[in-house]
Amino acid sequence: MSNSTFTLYSGGAQGAENQFGKLAEYHGLAEVNYTFEGHKIERTRGVRVLTDEELTRKDVSLTYVSKLLNRKFTNAEKMRKVLQTIMYQVESGDQIFVVGSIQEDGTVKGGTGWGAEFAKICNKGLYVFDQNQDCWFTWQHGEWKAAQNPVITSAHFTGTGTRFLEENGKKAVEALFARSFK
Repeated sequence: MSNSTFTLYSGGAQGAENQFGKLAEYHGLAEVNYTFEGHKIERTRGVRVLTDEELTRKDVSLTYVSKLLNRKFTNAEKMRKVLQTIMYQVESGDQIFVVGSIQEDGTVKGGTGWGAEFAKICNKGLYVFDQNQDCWFTWQHGEWKAAQNPVITSAHFTGTGTRFLEENGKKAVEALFARSFK
């Protein structure tokens, strides 16, 4: 398949999403960045501003998400909209690539964790680069397993993660794209 047949779905935010977007552009892939009115993002390519009606279609109980991830999310409108855009990102991709850190309870730290949990719920191919452990993991049979050199094989994939991208996370995403799009 030609690189131009691949589409990255992301959110265009600073950190991991910006890195995924830069590499998608460099390798000639299409890019869709879901956002909402008034949300600050770094990527300007492939921006898809979701309407209030579209966001409402992905409404999720913050109480449920908080319980699932073992942490508190405020009822702030912005956080709700961020979680809703993450649902669009995950729903659009067949493979989900996340940069962050896996916590002891098996969830991924921060709002990024909702993307990983929603990918589990949707039974998507899920890979997380854990910056603390400096290693890729995949979710299989209800547990995280080390993943050696994952490759993007789906024409529709999602790239998301922490705003606090470290050098090893940046290099992991660069290597992922290098392996996938020679």
